[in-house]
Amino acid sequence: MVVAPTFGAPAGILPHASGHGTLVAMRVMVNVNGTIAGRDHAVIPVFDHGFLYGEGIYETLRTYQGRPFLVDRHMTRLRTSAAMIALTLPLSDAEIEARVAATIAAAGMAPGEEAYIRLLVTRGVGDLTYDPAACPEPSVVIIVKPQVDPPDEAFTRGVKASLVSIVRNHPATVNPLIKSNNLLNCALAMQEAYTRGAFEGIMRNYRGELAECTTANLFVVRGGTLLTPPLESGLLAGITRAFVLEIAAALGVPAREAVLHDDDLFAADEAFLTSTTRELVPITTVDESTIGDGRPGPVTARLLAEFRRRASTPGVR
Repeated sequence: MVVAPTFGAPAGILPHASGHGTLVAMRVMVNVNGTIAGRDHAVIPVFDHGFLYGEGIYETLRTYQGRPFLVDRHMTRLRTSAAMIALTLPLSDAEIEARVAATIAAAGMAPGEEAYIRLLVTRGVGDLTYDPAACPEPSVVIIVKPQVDPPDEAFTRGVKASLVSIVRNHPATVNPLIKSNNLLNCALAMQEAYTRGAFEGIMRNYRGELAECTTANLFVVRGGTLLTPPLESGLLAGITRAFVLEIAAALGVPAREAVLHDDDLFAADEAFLTSTTRELVPITTVDESTIGDGRPGPVTARLLAEFRRRASTPGVR
């Protein structure tokens, strides 16, 4: 039996960006190779290698005050992922951003609403073969839908995470540095976390070190110092992760990468996860263990406040 986490939206309700359960006006729109359609009419051929083999890459962005946030960094990472699977992007950054803007406009974002943006690039349509030469043109898909923030209590009370048994991909298999459309590894890990009623699953690498969450990066605070696993522990180079480290430096919060194990998590004064769509979410419980005093900590709160201030500042890309 799968037990859903306690935080979430009721079925059929798309909450406003505040996280409260209210209907929004924004429609879900999908741009497939330059053609924009509603979610029920957007199609891609079944012979697309993204569907057949999971060959593709993606980025998830969100808007603040109607503007995609840290878009330059996301485009850089998209091209890094593309190079790691020998995929040539068919569009310039400016052309991709123009398609994103057109799709947001078609979705009809109302004042006060924010958008979730998923940008996917696949190997494209080809024969049933692993040969990249069979796919002459990559497919570019952009999904725009209402951004759904975690509920307020996720930030004020913290959330439960679970240490799962699924191991993060070995870098010599599907390297976690590739933001790949092939997400089975993370999906299985998160499904295990769901059975425990957790908001997120925390994954270890093949050496037993803490790596990252299934859809987020992991931080702990101990003795006032911010710690996060290094990329060598097998994790995605998170855009929000890097931004938080920059914020910590600006605020004078000691921060560094460090190899972390289970005991480092359980002995932490604070813990939190970071992701594009969820910002910084305090972790106050891991399975049956309480982190720190069981409440969101002061370092997490300070970093979150500064993150939101910067995210709402015009011109931050």
